[in-house]
Amino acid sequence: MKQIINIFSKKKPKKTQKVTIQIDHREKNSLIPAFLEEKGFQIQWKQLPVADYIIKNIAIERKTVSDLKSSIVNKRIMSQLLELKQYSKHFLLVEGILDEDMYEGGIHENAFRGFLLSVALDYQVPIIFTHNETDTANYISVLAKKTDKPEASIRATKLFKSKKDQLQFILEGFPNIGGTKAKALIKKFKTLNNIFQASEEQLEGILGKRAKDFKNLLD
Repeated sequence: MKQIINIFSKKKPKKTQKVTIQIDHREKNSLIPAFLEEKGFQIQWKQLPVADYIIKNIAIERKTVSDLKSSIVNKRIMSQLLELKQYSKHFLLVEGILDEDMYEGGIHENAFRGFLLSVALDYQVPIIFTHNETDTANYISVLAKKTDKPEASIRATKLFKSKKDQLQFILEGFPNIGGTKAKALIKKFKTLNNIFQASEEQLEGILGKRAKDFKNLLD
């Protein structure tokens, strides 16, 4: 017999806690976070030192096909893969296999194939291919629902080649300061102390109207 629900019971049904997905702030130009919110997930924007999405300590590095090609040319992807491996569970997600030819533009097709083989065999990083942003959001949604228990927290960090890279990483943690502005600040002021002590007028040449917000945040 089916159990009869007591409508007079004072016990309230338990609310299902939303799964939290940490997303790097650079992903705000993507539609994926909006799709995930529509699916009922809790979005937490962060300045992630490693990966673009973190779901219960599973790290996801997302690249569109064009982004991946650029990062192969400038070799930035190599350090990103090493950083990604700080998480016991991780994968590289390549988006746009239908919208853009994988083997055209900037890289010889065999070089591109060789890179994918290297990622899987040498770096031992799994690769997931998706069609578009909707497909990517669906993959992340399935993963978030599939993952029941959080793992022990870790503190992932960037792999720095020099002190200059470390300075740039610190500056990029401030709102509205990307790589270009961070490099310009380092070139002009040399040290963090000089940057932080600079007047609003001195900073305006690089930060423009954002100089005031930067100073207010420091204060």
